[in-house]
Amino acid sequence: MTGLTYGASGVDAETADREKAALGRVLSASLGFRRGMGASLLEHGYYASAVRITDTLAVAITTDGVGSKLLVAEEVGKLDTIGIDCVAMNVNDLICVGAEPLCMVDYIALERLQPGVLEQVARGLLEGARQANISIPGGETAQLPEIIRGKAPGKGLDLAGTAIGLVEIEKINTGRAVAPGQVVVGLASTGLHSNGFTLARRALFAAGKLTVASRVQELGRTVGEELLVPTRIYVREIVELLQSGLAVKAMLNITGDGLLNLPRVQAPVAWELDALPPHPPIFDLIRKCGSVVWAEMYRTFNMGVGFCLVLEESDVDAACRIARKHGSTPHVIGRVVAGRAGEVRLTKQRLVAREAGFVPA
Repeated sequence: MTGLTYGASGVDAETADREKAALGRVLSASLGFRRGMGASLLEHGYYASAVRITDTLAVAITTDGVGSKLLVAEEVGKLDTIGIDCVAMNVNDLICVGAEPLCMVDYIALERLQPGVLEQVARGLLEGARQANISIPGGETAQLPEIIRGKAPGKGLDLAGTAIGLVEIEKINTGRAVAPGQVVVGLASTGLHSNGFTLARRALFAAGKLTVASRVQELGRTVGEELLVPTRIYVREIVELLQSGLAVKAMLNITGDGLLNLPRVQAPVAWELDALPPHPPIFDLIRKCGSVVWAEMYRTFNMGVGFCLVLEESDVDAACRIARKHGSTPHVIGRVVAGRAGEVRLTKQRLVAREAGFVPA
């Protein structure tokens, strides 16, 4: 493989998968510590965890951060939208198990506490909470000058959150009902969201010699402005969809690893995507600047599809109407098919993925 890769940029996905599996193996022993209230209802590895609180009700829990998008925000000098990303990365995972998000607590670690920084971050968190219809009842901050580092001395920042939601136990969704013949609907992303920024920054800034202030005609704005477009929050449309009575077979947040998130469903199926929508121009800019091959682009980025629904064909039109009502742009992008379990085929792109990533078909 020629051109930049995620691994060459500093993110070793294969080692990460192995080490996370080891982490999960150790911590899985804790799942037996509670019986009744607090008992875990899901194994490690799906989008969110769920623990029993009554015979019929569970709390869903997830935690995530903003990642190296924070370095772009620091360089641009704009910290009032990264809170939206933090909320989105958490609540978009919660809804995948069928939970309605309720609240989130945040964790902000700083190299040094600069005047006005926490207020800027809070504005984004507030807007994210508004979009997701949740509260932020608390959180934590820490000054860690020996640990946190940024682009400039004293400016380092990390932002993460933990969100909870409620779901009826019988309605917990992990994709077990996914079967061949069902339709995959993709909801458009707003760009990179908050994934793949290590590769994106290496391609745009190191290889492409661009800066956050570079104005690119295809983008219609500066590179920094484009990269800081907040992650779309899909909560309102998904909650209404779940309350509508439509039989949603699976909900999938397309985050790191892009469309390779589809095989996370707990069903032995394959995926054929033959109608992916045109991707936003930022992805072409990354590919050209870094000479990134298509297989690596689709392995790393969402490529314009931020969330996926799996539905019976008879429910597709109604689901798309609900999505549009809340400002989402839905596309029918393919189908679930019989075949090798976990295989993802991108027909027009002539790519296929089975385990580690996409390769030419």
